Amino acid sequence: MPVRAFVFPGQGSQAVGMGRALADAFPVAREVFGEVDEALKQKLSALMFEGSPETLTLTENAQPALMAHSIATLRVLAREGGLALPDAAILVAGHSLGEYSALAAAGAFDLATCARLLRLRGQAMQKAVPPGEGAMAALLGAELDQAEDLCAEAAEGPEGREVIEPANDNGGGQVVISGATAAIDRAIALAPAQGIKRAIKLPVSAPFHCALMAPAADAMADALARAELRSPIVPVIANVTAAKATGPDEIRALLVRQVTAVVRWRESVVAMRAMGVDSIVELGTGKVLAGLVKRIDKDMAATSLGTPEEIEAFLKAI
Repeated sequence: MPVRAFVFPGQGSQAVGMGRALADAFPVAREVFGEVDEALKQKLSALMFEGSPETLTLTENAQPALMAHSIATLRVLAREGGLALPDAAILVAGHSLGEYSALAAAGAFDLATCARLLRLRGQAMQKAVPPGEGAMAALLGAELDQAEDLCAEAAEGPEGREVIEPANDNGGGQVVISGATAAIDRAIALAPAQGIKRAIKLPVSAPFHCALMAPAADAMADALARAELRSPIVPVIANVTAAKATGPDEIRALLVRQVTAVVRWRESVVAMRAMGVDSIVELGTGKVLAGLVKRIDKDMAATSLGTPEEIEAFLKAI
């Protein structure tokens, strides 16, 4: 029998139409989308199913939308295939906002609380840096230590030192950096001399996972202090440490740190393998994490589930 971990995607995977087929096919999925709509006092599901890409991509919408699709997929697996936690997987993990989805999946947050936290998180992250003052770039053919060296060099500008830091260590030679726009532009220009194959500025609205997000971290510290949080029924691999997080106080602290810290996805996959996982199942929108897993560990089984057809094929295969 495979030893599974369930993983949950982050921002960038959203797409208009996400979750619609699941809602059409399964009442339990419709219940999830309805509960999130009620929690946010917004017809987020309509935006997901048939809204404009520009509105869905807004951070405050994309984050709860991705969580809703992930949890709907999880509950369909449980209802239709009997694959419910903790029996279906020994661990859960998520990329950035996906860590909230993982915590909701493991029962640490109820669905309404998770949706409201992600709405606040998205709003706080967007407000933390004025438009145009921050940026992110993907470094292809780079490892984390190369990205750190590049950031150290690019931080020195004509007007002094500026914020620029690794944001996501995605593995497979991909590291995302984040910081002040001018520093990111310098890093892109300097990358070839550091032996980095390619550097591409990303179409994002804010510089996530760097020190410029400190105001958003403060907002999340206040919100998380008030939120009810229980111990998860399976361990959650935290982005900040790439290690198990199990207690409510520890999880709160890690989620606050996560806003400004690097997402250690590569190390998280390596850690899951060391804990005995040999099969990773991505739940929700897109196939980004399954692709990253295969680049990090080519022997790890990885699949993505988010549509009725994908779920049916998966349940038949196991």
